[in-house]
Amino acid sequence: MSSQADSPREPSPPNSHPPAVDAQGVLDPALIAAIVRGEKQAFTQLVERYQGSIYGFLRARLLQPNDAEDLTQEVFLRCFRFRERIQVSASLRPWLLGIARNVLSEYVRRNKRRKEVAWTRTCLELDKLVEAQPEAASPQQELADQLPTCLDGLATSARQAIELRYDNRLPLAEIGQKLRRSEGAARLLMFRARQALKNCLTSKSGDPAVQDDHA
Repeated sequence: MSSQADSPREPSPPNSHPPAVDAQGVLDPALIAAIVRGEKQAFTQLVERYQGSIYGFLRARLLQPNDAEDLTQEVFLRCFRFRERIQVSASLRPWLLGIARNVLSEYVRRNKRRKEVAWTRTCLELDKLVEAQPEAASPQQELADQLPTCLDGLATSARQAIELRYDNRLPLAEIGQKLRRSEGAARLLMFRARQALKNCLTSKSGDPAVQDDHA
C-alpha cells in the first residue's frame, strides 16, 4: 500500500511512534480532533495503531492476501472519508471493524460467482452468531476474531455442514442428502460441529459461558 498526498493510503513511516491510547484503547482526544480536521500526520498515526488488527480480521476471512490488503486500504479510506463520525471518548476498533464487515459484505456481493467467497460469507454468518451471545463474558469481538481459525480446525464433514447451513442456508434434510447422511445424522453432525467451534472459542478465550449451545 502506498501513501499519496491527498489520501492516507500507506500507514506508517518505519521510525514513527505509536499514538497515545488509554487502557480502553481510546486515542488521545487531541489526536482525534486533528484526525477529524483531516490532518494527514494524525491520521497516519491512527492507521499505524489499527492497521494490523484490521488486516488480520480481513485476512482470516479471505482466501487471497491481496484481497485482504485491498480491503484494508478501503477500510481506512472510508474511515478518513467519514472521520467526522469518530467519537472522542470511544475506542475506534469496534467502529473500524464495523466498516470492515460492511466492506466484506460488499466484496461478497460483488464476487458472488467466485468460489472462494463461500468462506468469507460463512465467516460473516458465524460472526453474527458469536455477537448474538449476550451471556459471553469475554469481549465478543475477541471471540469473532478467533472464528476463522476455529472453523479451519474442524473436520472436513463438520466444516461442510457448517458451510451448508450458514452459507447456503440449507435445511438439515438437504444437508443430510448432500453429505449422504440421514437427517438425524446431519442434525448430530451440526450439533457436534457447533460444539467443536464453541470448545475452540472457549480454549482461546478462557470463557466457559461460550459453551452454551444455540440451535
